[in-house]
Amino acid sequence: MSKQPLSAAALCCSVRRYNGEYSSHAHDHAQIMFGLAGRLELDALGHSAYVDSSCGMVVPAGVTHGFLAPHHARMLVIDLVPQPGVERLKRFAVTSAIRELAHAADPALALAQLLLAPEITTRRGIDLARLNAALDPALHESWTTERMARLFFLSAQRFHARLVELCGLPPQAYLRTRRLDRAQALLAQGMPLETTALRVGYHSASALGFALKRDRQSSARLLRKK
Repeated sequence: MSKQPLSAAALCCSVRRYNGEYSSHAHDHAQIMFGLAGRLELDALGHSAYVDSSCGMVVPAGVTHGFLAPHHARMLVIDLVPQPGVERLKRFAVTSAIRELAHAADPALALAQLLLAPEITTRRGIDLARLNAALDPALHESWTTERMARLFFLSAQRFHARLVELCGLPPQAYLRTRRLDRAQALLAQGMPLETTALRVGYHSASALGFALKRDRQSSARLLRKK
């Protein structure tokens, strides 16, 4: 695990990179963490949880906790002396504003924002690799938000909220991104526009052409030239 300090202030705020290690320990300081990339599996006080870009955790001082980190995971971690707000194990939702704290120059400001983050009790994760594995071979099919949510045993409303937290896109915008990515690749390989449209879920060549122009400022002709 490597650390990249963000500040030399009294609060130790750092971005930590992991390389597939497992560890279990306790320390005399409290810790607040959330994911910037990847996911950290945690076990604390008999509870299994995880930290990623949609949810973080407060670990109080003295609490033994184990973690399993995949390769290339990155976490924002604040180490601090015990104080009100960090005296119990707590999971919190990571909003887009909180994610910006990775670039904060003032660790004290970052801490204040984290302590105001909404608490969550249970949370099913959204594995983007699993979502992509379901979408990509079937982009021609109808994918409602409800259908995507069922992959993770979530309601459509909760799936929508979690996906926005995780990657900043609502479900249908995420699906459109996958479709257009695939369409661009197929067109660059020489597939006709009409065939490509049907392959990725557009009802006509003109509908796909309009989407490419609106969202990607491109066209089938330009993609074939490339």
